[in-house]
Amino acid sequence: MTIALQGNWSFPTRVLFGAGRIGELPKALKGAKVERPLIVTDSGLRDLPAFTAMEQMLKDAGVDATVFSDVKGNPVGGNIHDGVAVYREHGCDGVIAVGGGSGLDAGKVIALMAGQDCPIWDFDETPGAWKKADAGKIPPIIAIPTTAGTGSEVGCAGVIVNEETKVKVIIFHPKMMPATVIADPELTVGLPSKITAATGMDALTHCIEAYSVPIFHPMADGIAMNGMYLIEQALPIACRNGADIEARSKMLAAASMGAVAFQKGLGAVHAIAHAVGGIYDTHHGLTNAVLLPYVLSFNREAIADKIPLMAQTLNLPRHNFSGVLDWVQGFSASLGIPATLADIGVDTDHADAVGETASKDSCARGNPRRVSAEDLRGLFVNAVEGRL
Repeated sequence: MTIALQGNWSFPTRVLFGAGRIGELPKALKGAKVERPLIVTDSGLRDLPAFTAMEQMLKDAGVDATVFSDVKGNPVGGNIHDGVAVYREHGCDGVIAVGGGSGLDAGKVIALMAGQDCPIWDFDETPGAWKKADAGKIPPIIAIPTTAGTGSEVGCAGVIVNEETKVKVIIFHPKMMPATVIADPELTVGLPSKITAATGMDALTHCIEAYSVPIFHPMADGIAMNGMYLIEQALPIACRNGADIEARSKMLAAASMGAVAFQKGLGAVHAIAHAVGGIYDTHHGLTNAVLLPYVLSFNREAIADKIPLMAQTLNLPRHNFSGVLDWVQGFSASLGIPATLADIGVDTDHADAVGETASKDSCARGNPRRVSAEDLRGLFVNAVEGRL
């Protein structure tokens, strides 16, 4: 029996999932009492047919929307400042965040900052920092993912680069959780195979790292495991045939699942990837994908008890660490993921800075094996030079 991959979900927020659901955007705006939304996206998406069709749909529905698309692949503080200025200039009353992680993160942070007078960096992940915000001035957010990777559509944080320090900062507020998510797999159909692979491996990394965090959270673990299962099934198909709606649907669901699971925490892959992205401006998902085998090897003894169930979930013939590591490497290679950071233009010139920055990243605290700045520096150098 074939089950239609559609549904209305209320976890962790309201999610309208399924092909064609983008048509419900005007209704979602009306439900959120948003009449003058700011649409935030990246410049690469701005002129694509799916985006222009969405603009026309809103125009036909009488929605007075403004577009802000000056968002980098790794959003910077200046992008947020400029977006807030546009939001205020046009008297907007809500945000539609559209895209992959860059558009979604930027849109959510612009919504946070639209009614605040203090610097963006005041709302980092320091415990209690979010309480400084005037929550009543944070407008509704509707999130529309166009890639299946970050899962940012179901999170209440955004990662923004501080241009002065070259450090990625996690900006957080509970009201940054979108009020409604429209997860329409048809919007991911035009995604090139390489981006499909990189973003899909980002989702896999979220699931594996979240599952590996040594905290008792069986609900998050269950979601992470099923995310791995869906990705193992669907990502190769989505890369081979981008028009396969079932595969695209499974990947879109798995991406959200990875983000839900990592509320439990993440690990050294993300700590290093954040540092590398801030300094070298690399694609986040691709950086994660390259780093994953190196960090798994480093964590080998600390995740020994996690391996059998992971191997079983992935339908592997060997339920030991080597079986899982070999699968991760083979799966990545089959999708065209490079084996080293050098292959994506990263050198070791800033190894000390990467190690130090990664050690201060909140994700480092979730790693199953305790890591120092020197450990993280060594992992980074190994990933550049290909020493597993």
